Amino acid sequence: MAKVESVGANQVKIEIDISAEEFAAALHQAYLKNKGKFNIQGFRKGKAPRAVIESHYGEGIFYEDAFDIAFPESYNKAVDELSIVPVSRPKLDVTKIGKDGVCYTAEVFVKPEVKLGEYKGVKVKAVKAEVTDEQVDAEIALAAERNARWVDVDRAAQEKDKVIIDYSGSIDGVEFEGGTAENQALELGSHSFIEGFEEQVVGMSKGEEKDITVRFPDEYHAKELAGKEAVFHIVMHDVKAKEMPELNDDFAQDVSEFDTFEEYKADVRKKLEENAAHRAEHELENAVLEEVVRAAEIDLPECMVENQIDHRLQQIEYSLMYQGIRLEDYLKMTGTKIEDLRAEYRDEAERSVRTQLTVEAVMKAEGIVATEEQLKDELAKRAERAKKDPEEYAAKLSGEQLEYIKENLAYDNTVRFLVENAVVSG
Repeated sequence: MAKVESVGANQVKIEIDISAEEFAAALHQAYLKNKGKFNIQGFRKGKAPRAVIESHYGEGIFYEDAFDIAFPESYNKAVDELSIVPVSRPKLDVTKIGKDGVCYTAEVFVKPEVKLGEYKGVKVKAVKAEVTDEQVDAEIALAAERNARWVDVDRAAQEKDKVIIDYSGSIDGVEFEGGTAENQALELGSHSFIEGFEEQVVGMSKGEEKDITVRFPDEYHAKELAGKEAVFHIVMHDVKAKEMPELNDDFAQDVSEFDTFEEYKADVRKKLEENAAHRAEHELENAVLEEVVRAAEIDLPECMVENQIDHRLQQIEYSLMYQGIRLEDYLKMTGTKIEDLRAEYRDEAERSVRTQLTVEAVMKAEGIVATEEQLKDELAKRAERAKKDPEEYAAKLSGEQLEYIKENLAYDNTVRFLVENAVVSG
């Protein structure tokens, strides 16, 4: 039976025993895993009996690996028995180890208790979900922008034109890597090239050639170019101006399933109103949660905040990977240190953890759970997204995965409960 004692705020020390029988099984697994590494005279490599290896290298040769094998099950069993919810990795100290068993301690931070304040009847202001005529017109203008055509014009290039150019860059008369391109499309005013480049292309006409001089920024990602002055030889092939479509029935038919512009415009308004309603609902939820969290008292372990920051940085890393960028390269390009990035997300991480813990405490206090109908509907949605039969999808979920889905549904139910019980004014 495991024993536990408090050693600090939200920190406990657990004393755990691994029986002689359990450790013997782990020792055997460790021997099977490692026996191929030993070359003992009189035996083919990997064929020496365990007793021979132990007599040759010492009785404890397999102890470390055996402990690593036996530890997870013994630790998880102790945590379950003691109803402890760890929020950090355990700090281990083996106090006894041998063929008669193991005794070790694990110091770990645990989920803190939440002292709830008033969470029913919190006062918040209503969030209005308004859509103005200007917003509708702006949304239609964006659609028109996306459906604009680039047409050749016989004049000098202007701001917002698109030009097709060749360019060749050199520093002190020597071309540098990445400084040359042919038939490059460039929208003037997009600031996609270094400062000063696009401005000097403005005014050039089709067939014209000229040299321009620019200076790379001091913090440029290519260190060999940073702060240096470069000359680019420009050849102008084409100048194109953006031709906007007329906002009429033909435009509506091109960009939507509607026959008339008025029908299309009404649908744009409807969608904007739906989005505004969703945003207003989300903002109201956040306002209620902010008040409920503010009223709660939590002695928050620092490790929970650090874990949340780790999770956020992992999301950023995955997002960058999809763009073909490594996190290290992103940090170099932006001149950011990982410590600065962690500091930037600290407040957000702390708010997130405090909110999660507070909602869970309300959930427990009110006995809020996910209903069978909600679970069934959620599994059906997930199965549809995965293009699988609902029953087949549900059958393949582990107990842990199913519990995770239930907890998320219960969390959402709790947020709705708090909003429904809030006092919304104005």
